[in-house]
Amino acid sequence: QVQLVESGGGLVQAGGSLRLSCAASGRTFRSSAMGWFRQAPGKERECVAVINWSGSRRYYADSVKGRFTISRDNAKNTVYLQMNSLKPEDTAVYYCAANRGGTIVTTPDSMDYWGNGTLVTVSS
Repeated sequence: QVQLVESGGGLVQAGGSLRLSCAASGRTFRSSAMGWFRQAPGKERECVAVINWSGSRRYYADSVKGRFTISRDNAKNTVYLQMNSLKPEDTAVYYCAANRGGTIVTTPDSMDYWGNGTLVTVSS
């Protein structure tokens, strides 16, 4: 079992930066792939970034490549999402998720555990 708690969301102006954190409890964190997903009002949940269990591989959605960076600290059971050059279209609830398999997966149905989400609002 993995419990996930996100933090770091808030209101930021376009062009600004935020860093999201996801603290995980449970012994399976270190062997799990971790992902960030987002869901804007009226839209489906989409994958933003995923990191494999060791941190050696990463996936980014095209819309965030070059602006967002996912990382993890297995000693702290924490995964991060550094978001730079934010745009109004990045506004959404951001969710942390875990996949027990440990490898890169990008669909919401592939994730085994979810946090409750943190709201990111980017003003123009």
